[in-house]
Amino acid sequence: MGKNRFRENVGIMIEEFVKATLAEDIGRGDLYALVEPSVDASAKIIAKSDGVVAGRKYIDVLAKMENFEVVWGKHDGDTFVKGEILAIIRADSHTLLKIERTLLNMLLHASSIATLTRKYVNIIQPYGVKLLDTRKTRPLLRIFEKYATRCGGAVNHRMGLDDSLMIKDTHLKTIKDLNAYIKKARTQIPFTAKIEIEAETFSIAKEAMNAGCDIVMCDNMTPEQILEVVAYRDANFKHILLEASGNISLETIESYAKTKVDAISSGSLIHQANWIDLSMKVD
Repeated sequence: MGKNRFRENVGIMIEEFVKATLAEDIGRGDLYALVEPSVDASAKIIAKSDGVVAGRKYIDVLAKMENFEVVWGKHDGDTFVKGEILAIIRADSHTLLKIERTLLNMLLHASSIATLTRKYVNIIQPYGVKLLDTRKTRPLLRIFEKYATRCGGAVNHRMGLDDSLMIKDTHLKTIKDLNAYIKKARTQIPFTAKIEIEAETFSIAKEAMNAGCDIVMCDNMTPEQILEVVAYRDANFKHILLEASGNISLETIESYAKTKVDAISSGSLIHQANWIDLSMKVD
């Protein structure tokens, strides 16, 4: 698929998401608009806590859809501090008050994920380790939430089962001969697709490397155990990437980064993100 076609498909998905989000809030119609005629209005999006911006791409789609103007003071990925004005909204009053909650929900949800993600990134960046998200996303929000982690500085792990072949512990229970399975997989999956194997012990990691995988995920290992895997990889399979995962928190992530793995993945970037505080104030 060409880049233009890919962007077009993503754009369609974003537009459908924004439409559905707005429709959820409007229901059969905004009752406020039944009472008084519309007047020109403007409002400011104000930060009431520190954070990282994410959601601008979606709000710009909403603005085009509902024909209102957004003047941004920040880009996706920019930091902000309490008291800063992130954007100014100009619209007729009916439109402004109709889109208020949808706009704020998207901005809050995405920015909260980006804010927590940036905290993780800042810790491991000095070690040259990539931060990855996971598939632990809320149903039907994967594209949105993974976009938010990118705004925070993370790199997306696979979007779905069709992205790459990951053989987890549950898969390994069904595979009798890992070498034969990987050899056959190479003839069935796309040429560009990687094969990643989840390993909970050094012996499984060693077996995975010798079987010809592209990536080994060191799952729920201690940093000390991972150091052993890194040493074996460096001595025998320098082309294989290593990923650390499993119950990694802000308090422990630095110890994993020090092991010199290539990447660290964490579902907590999304499911542990607490909402920051933003508000819309009408002028």
